[in-house]
Amino acid sequence: MIITSFRCKRGEPEIAGDSEGLVRKPADRKEETMIHPIKNRRSIRKYRDQAVPDDLVLQVLESARCAPSGDNTQPWRFIVVREEYTRQKLAEAAHKQAWMMMAPVHVVAVADIRVRVRDGEIALDETSPEWELKQIIRDTAIAMEHLVLEAESLGLGTCWVAWFTQAAIRPLLNIPADKYVVGIITLGYPDEAPRARPRKKLEELVRYEHW
Repeated sequence: MIITSFRCKRGEPEIAGDSEGLVRKPADRKEETMIHPIKNRRSIRKYRDQAVPDDLVLQVLESARCAPSGDNTQPWRFIVVREEYTRQKLAEAAHKQAWMMMAPVHVVAVADIRVRVRDGEIALDETSPEWELKQIIRDTAIAMEHLVLEAESLGLGTCWVAWFTQAAIRPLLNIPADKYVVGIITLGYPDEAPRARPRKKLEELVRYEHW
């Protein structure tokens, strides 16, 4: 059963029809909570030679669209790249990480500062001082994680890639200077099952009421 679209709104999620014309109700069993895709997610760098259907790509993008953002500015923009030549160029720009070519889909996440700064010329890079840049990166990263977790729930693998410069990435996709590339998410069917990496204990990370 594949969900083709859903509407994000306050309260219970309202899901439009799936491919069978059915409506899926919100999960009401403990085993269906989000903790499972969160804990099962791995950074996948080996992918099967299998195309990802368009409807699944749209579903993970729809999950990203429903992310929260400051002042509901929704600064995220996504470029879906399937073409082999462009994926190769992206891999080369990301310090020649050849494994990226195994993923049949690259989703390039771009933050648009124009949702906060509407006037004037802006050219963004890694040294830009604009405080609004921090806000749009933060919000776009939230949307990217929505995408990653939805992909995991659909049996797809992902990996965040952020080892590149704006100057190297922008020309490949005709991205304007006032947009900031936050990351590339590789997407495809996993061909590996990495072990979970160690995590710090919760008591090391949490404080109550004050530092």
